[in-house]
Amino acid sequence: MLLLVLLALLLLFCSLDVWYFLRGAQVFVQTLFQPRIWDILAEQSFDGMVLPHDLDYMGHMNNSRYLRECDFARFHHCMRNGLFMGSRKLGARMVVGASTIRYRRSLAFREAFEIRTKVVGWDDKAFYLEQRFVSKRDGFVSAVMLCRQNVVRSSPETLIEFICKKKIECPEFPEDLKHWISYISASSQALRAESGLEDKNK
Repeated sequence: MLLLVLLALLLLFCSLDVWYFLRGAQVFVQTLFQPRIWDILAEQSFDGMVLPHDLDYMGHMNNSRYLRECDFARFHHCMRNGLFMGSRKLGARMVVGASTIRYRRSLAFREAFEIRTKVVGWDDKAFYLEQRFVSKRDGFVSAVMLCRQNVVRSSPETLIEFICKKKIECPEFPEDLKHWISYISASSQALRAESGLEDKNK
């Protein structure tokens, strides 16, 4: 019987990223016991530490782990400010439409850090978030990520009004975000032209 259980667990771990789902469940439960953050533009912090399974061959945090940690930090952020539950009630979904990350200094084994997440702005289709990896050792910003969170079957403005019960003015986009949005638009147009989609829509 014990052998069957061990084989079942082995099969489960081989076919699914079990730790990802367990971590997601942990973040969900954790946020249920934390106070609600009513300011949709407030920066939130999410703590982390570089563990053995995060390491690459150089002994630093693996590049892909930064994106994974950002995933959990965004979930934590959207749970606490009401965006996640609000989107569920409206029958909408939020999905990542684009992201870019700039690495400034590697995070070492057992180094504690926090991810500071904030909504930088929004348009008629998506929220734009900035996420910073800040070392707790010296406060250095080790990496910066920009993320476009698309809102499907609704709009950011509708979602904000539903959560906050009032209209909130979108902040002015910083210059780096404007350049990044221009890049996304140019990339999208180039790929559409490459696939012939633009000709079909004329």
